Amino acid sequence: MQPFVTHTGIVVPLDRANIDTDAIIPKQFLTSIYKTGFGPNLFDEWRYLDRGAPGMDNSKRPLNMEFSLNQPQYKEATILLARENFGCGSSREHAVWALTDYGFRAVISSSYSDIFYNNCFKNGFLPIRLTPEQIETLFQLTAQYDDLEIAIDLPNQSVTAVRKGETLTDAFIFEIDEFRKHCLIQGFDDISLTLEHADEIRAYEAKRAERAPWIFKD
Repeated sequence: MQPFVTHTGIVVPLDRANIDTDAIIPKQFLTSIYKTGFGPNLFDEWRYLDRGAPGMDNSKRPLNMEFSLNQPQYKEATILLARENFGCGSSREHAVWALTDYGFRAVISSSYSDIFYNNCFKNGFLPIRLTPEQIETLFQLTAQYDDLEIAIDLPNQSVTAVRKGETLTDAFIFEIDEFRKHCLIQGFDDISLTLEHADEIRAYEAKRAERAPWIFKD
């Protein structure tokens, strides 16, 4: 999993509340257990003017140019800004896979569905909680500047709006569980975190084989 320490990137505004996981990645695309390939269908029903289906050539589909992700100034965006209750609805982990496969590293909202929030950390994706007032400030800045960037400093748990090297806001401090913060900074998912204890696991299994050899017979 890619470590997350600091990141500065273009922020794309998605001025909606209660964005559910079916909007993030519609159910017809949940045909794979692999984590890649979902980015082209992120927000599919909002990005395209036709109905999407697996196997379609997305490069030939009509785009909804009023949707922010399709606007040229946000082509390289890596941070998503939304209103409250982001990621509500079903528990599909594919929603986080679609966001990361598209190229997003973080989302900023005032609140999240618990299941979506937990899934983010399992995939190296940072969900940042700010106050509604701070969220409103960032939306106002995106309306003023279409090249607004957000600088995220995970060790210091801060978010700052910047533009062309100029700092536009004070640092907004966000809360995060220390263990989850450690895993993101180190790039640990559940498997790599377990493998940090590989030597202890092997030692335990060796002792267990001595005490109960019949368990390990072919």
